[in-house]
Amino acid sequence: SPPAVVSQVTVRDALNQALDEELERDERVFLLGEEVAQYDGAYKISRGLWKKYGDKRVIDTPISEMGFAGIAVGAAMVWLRPVCEFMTFNFSMQAIDQVINSAAKTCYMSAGSIAVPIVFRGPNGASAGVAAQHSQCFAAWYGHCPGLKVVSPWSSEDAKGLLKASIRDDNPVVMLESELLYGVPFEMSEQAQSKEFVIPIGKAKIERQGTHVTLVSHSRPVGHCMEAAAVLSKEGVECEVINLRTIRPMDIETVEASVVKTNHLVTVEGGWPQFGVGAEICARIMEGPAFNYLDAPAVRVTGADVPMPYAKILEDNCIPQVKDIVFAVKKALNI
Repeated sequence: SPPAVVSQVTVRDALNQALDEELERDERVFLLGEEVAQYDGAYKISRGLWKKYGDKRVIDTPISEMGFAGIAVGAAMVWLRPVCEFMTFNFSMQAIDQVINSAAKTCYMSAGSIAVPIVFRGPNGASAGVAAQHSQCFAAWYGHCPGLKVVSPWSSEDAKGLLKASIRDDNPVVMLESELLYGVPFEMSEQAQSKEFVIPIGKAKIERQGTHVTLVSHSRPVGHCMEAAAVLSKEGVECEVINLRTIRPMDIETVEASVVKTNHLVTVEGGWPQFGVGAEICARIMEGPAFNYLDAPAVRVTGADVPMPYAKILEDNCIPQVKDIVFAVKKALNI
C-alpha cells in the first residue's frame, strides 16, 4: 500500500478545520464570542468562517462573558449546539455560574430530560508576558465538577479530533487550549485530516514507549516531556510519555498499565500544585492496583505556587521546564 500522506498543520489551522467541518455538517452548530466573526478571531482560530457562514452562525458578542455564556447555555437547552469561545479561560470566571450551575448540573437535575450540548473553548494556562490575570490553568477547577467533560489537547491531531468530538457530544464540554501552541506545526496524517476524524473523549495516548519511568502530562507540557525523554534517552533512561488528552473523565487505566510496566511515575502540568491534576493522578494510582508496582514515590512537576509574575525570567521559573522534568525523573529513579 502507498505510504500515508502526512502534512504539517498548525494547531490553529487544525481547530479552524474542525470548526469549519462541524458548522458545515450540522446547521445547529454556531460559534459565538468576542471578535470571532468580523475580526476572524482574536487568535485567528475562526478565520474565514464569518464570511462563509454569516451572522447567524458566527456571532460577535459584547464583552460580557456571563451574558454570552448564558445565551449559549440557553440555546443548548433547546437543542442548538453552541461553541462558546472565551478570549482566555481566566475570563470564564465571569461566567463560571453559567458553566457550572447552568450547564454542568442541568442534565442531572432534570433527570436526563434536558441535555446541554455546548462547548466552552479558548486558551488556558500561561501564555507569554501576560501576568497573573491571564496565565492560570483551569484544568483542576473544571475537572473537579461532575456534569462536565474536560479536554486538553497538545498536538494538531488532538485539537481537531477532540474539538469535533466535543461539538458532537450531548454533554457540556470544556476545551482547554494553549495559546502558545496555536502557531506550532505538527504532523497530521491523511486520516486525521478527513471530515469524519474524531478522537474519543476519555482516552489517553501513549506518545512515546519506554520502560524506566512513566511521564503523564496534558497540553503544552506534553512537548516538554517529549524533549526531556529525548535528553534522558541519551543517558540510558527510557521514559514512557502519556498525553492525557482528557482531564475528565480521566483515563487512569492507561496510566496504571504504564506504571505496572515502568514502576515509576512523574506527573507534569502547568497548573498549581495544590489539588492539581497531578495530585489526582497520584491519588488514583495510590488507591488502585498499580500502587504495589511502584518502586519509589510518585513525583509531581507543577507550576509554582504563586500568581504568575509578569517579568519573563520569573515567568520561566514558574512554568515547568525540560530541566525540571529531567530532575524529577532522576529523583524518582534515585540517580
